Amino acid sequence: MWVGGVRVIIPNEEGKILMVRQHHEDKDLWMVPGGGIEEGENSIEAAVREAKEETGLDIDVVGVAWHVEEVSPQRGQRFVNYMIGRVKGGSLALGSDPELPADQQVLREVRFLSREEIGQLEHVYPKFFNDEIWGILKEEQNGMTYYKLRYNE
Repeated sequence: MWVGGVRVIIPNEEGKILMVRQHHEDKDLWMVPGGGIEEGENSIEAAVREAKEETGLDIDVVGVAWHVEEVSPQRGQRFVNYMIGRVKGGSLALGSDPELPADQQVLREVRFLSREEIGQLEHVYPKFFNDEIWGILKEEQNGMTYYKLRYNE
């Protein structure tokens, strides 16, 4: 049985990308907002909901950057759709994970970061993120549809 998730790449007018810092397994990881697809939800609905929960921003989904699949004995069959979003409202603020109690929240920080700033971070998820996303966003801005399949993230 496949378990699905989404992540949302949200650039701003300055050419920075919205990232969240989460704390997992005794280390901080930087990634774009996202989470699991809930029962009865599609990827776009999940992306809009997760962006609002984690960042306070209302977004439109305007594209897909990657579809990442993993099949492993430890984690099972999982996929994550990396969507491209555009801010349409709301106010940027650190959100929370409604599935976790207040004393177990993993979200630590939310902010827009440049390519250089992301490149200086110790732990970015997924590892290929900063190497590939800027070309994808340039293609998307030029009106080209970009869709990339990845396996075993």
